[in-house]
Amino acid sequence: MSATRVAVVTGASSGIGAATARSLAEAGFDVICAARRADRVEALAAEIGGRALACDITVTADVDALVAAVGDELAVLVNNAGGALGLEPVSDADLEAWEQMYAVNVLGTERVTKALLPALTAAHGVVVFVTSTAADAAYEGGAGYCGVKAAERMIAGSLRLEICDRPVRVTEIAPGLVHTEEFSLTRFGGDQAKADAVYAGVAEPLVAADVAEAITWIATRPEHVNIDRMVIRPVAQAANHKVYRAG
Repeated sequence: MSATRVAVVTGASSGIGAATARSLAEAGFDVICAARRADRVEALAAEIGGRALACDITVTADVDALVAAVGDELAVLVNNAGGALGLEPVSDADLEAWEQMYAVNVLGTERVTKALLPALTAAHGVVVFVTSTAADAAYEGGAGYCGVKAAERMIAGSLRLEICDRPVRVTEIAPGLVHTEEFSLTRFGGDQAKADAVYAGVAEPLVAADVAEAITWIATRPEHVNIDRMVIRPVAQAANHKVYRAG
């Protein structure tokens, strides 16, 4: 195995992805920051001494370029690219939004994982799936997002069973309420008031760095240790449907 530990973070242009790239770089990894927005990942890579790659994980050619950038060995793959779109009930579902969520969260994640599995095997690496507590159970308005995150969880679980004879660790981290600059804003189509309402009254939601620190801890366990799944929430969130909001 190579002495240089390469890590890939998808969706690295903001939020949990950008924070994870910073955290892994601090831990000594050569981080490939992959995301659609080239300007964002180029600035991040310059900041952390990593490498930038404009990459849309729904496009096979882009993923092929990612594989070429990685080379023969990959120590860490963080499947972070994803996201939620809309909060409509099933009766009013925006099926184009559902298709977009499925294309990124599920098919894109699978495309990247499949392509990089040989390099992960060669490096005795670890693949981290960033899902969500939305995968745990349904909530009103969440059918589309809960569905794609549950599907992503099944990819992680099936993969772990299928390759238990290989030196690859397969893990999942499921964050709860995380206040990032874009997640809820994207979900509500740029409606700042709706985005802010998600966190209203919650004194201390998680921030991206909290999740990034946990991912780095998972990724740096000894080779014989696998963290199957980690759920991480703010203290104020006892469950998806039960959040303490002051006032």
